[in-house]
Amino acid sequence: MGNRLSQIATRTGDNGTTGLGNNDRVSKDSLRVHAMGDVDELNSHIGVLLCEDMPAAVRTLLVEVQHQLFNLGGELSIPGFELLKPEAVLALDEALATFNEPLPRLQEFILPAGTRAASLAHVCRTVARRAERAVVGLGNVEALNDTPRQYLNRLSDLMFVLARTLNRHRPDGGVGDDVYWKSARMALADAG
Repeated sequence: MGNRLSQIATRTGDNGTTGLGNNDRVSKDSLRVHAMGDVDELNSHIGVLLCEDMPAAVRTLLVEVQHQLFNLGGELSIPGFELLKPEAVLALDEALATFNEPLPRLQEFILPAGTRAASLAHVCRTVARRAERAVVGLGNVEALNDTPRQYLNRLSDLMFVLARTLNRHRPDGGVGDDVYWKSARMALADAG
């Protein structure tokens, strides 16, 4: 890989195509390239989230997620190849259970808001959903393994739970909460 990455500006994409990992060239507007780009964007947003203060267990988990997203991107770049293993989905299931267990039950929908870290986690959640839609779209026209779709689905759920976790994490030791949507139902409950 070192030799492949030694020259970044190759100009081979000037005609609107890009190279896949199997040396095929495809349009930069292909479904596969869209899926690869959305996964790359998600990984980059997680990198920004990692710049924030957070519990060590969340940081460790997100670094592992970045590695798995790189595997997913590699799998998408080589048609017919498997890099993302089903065990990665199981790891997300375990993390979901671990981080969701101490959270209070939701009273209503929450806004993608709160602390900066929580808000960034919500951005990651929405980009994960877009990446999932792109992978589903690609899978509708080309054969794909199930794991990429499952991983992105589970990861978006996990990012929601981590946003709630991060809203409760305060560097000053204080306790935060979710930002609830002010629905008509909650307004009635508050008034009564």
